[in-house]
Amino acid sequence: MHWMRRHVRLLTVSLGVLLLGSLTLGAAVAASPFTEFKMIVSGGAATCLPNASADVRIRSTGPVEVMNVDVSGLPPKTDFDFFVIQVPTAPFGVSWYQGDIETNGSGKGHQTFIGRFNMETFAVSPDTAAPPQVHTDGMFPDATEGVSFRPIHTYHLGLWFNSPADAVKAGCPGGQTPFNGDHTAGIQVLNTNNFPADHGPLRQITP
Repeated sequence: MHWMRRHVRLLTVSLGVLLLGSLTLGAAVAASPFTEFKMIVSGGAATCLPNASADVRIRSTGPVEVMNVDVSGLPPKTDFDFFVIQVPTAPFGVSWYQGDIETNGSGKGHQTFIGRFNMETFAVSPDTAAPPQVHTDGMFPDATEGVSFRPIHTYHLGLWFNSPADAVKAGCPGGQTPFNGDHTAGIQVLNTNNFPADHGPLRQITP
């Protein structure tokens, strides 16, 4: 009987330690500073680029995040423009230009971006100020008046053709959009519409 009582106490302690360890591990996973997810083909490019996709990996170092993006199924040797955006599809909302991704001869490309890509990512304009005038012609000239808005989180990602000509060459629609450095980009190719509009993938990352 004494042996059985000791055995029961030992088993109870072991189970308690195991349960505590599981809860601790679960909390650590929930607060993990790392995530990976896919970007999917945009509605406007679904017919012309049905196999387009991207694998995204984001790791927080504390002060910043490191985001690696690997694209595939795109036209070869073509430039694309990468943005952090408020919502994944039109009207897109507040949008922040990150950089470019160029594909190789197989339609694959890679780029690394370093910045603030987590649940705290946001834009704010506390008051109006006169904006710089750099690109003043074309379909999407620079704004001539500033705007004021409270903090807006931007949790989604989008990728655009660098030019309408590149889109047409790939058999896609040739509409022009403002999503490149001089506001003469083509249509959106990839986005994160596989996540809810108010809960994009960047919201998964804790700083």
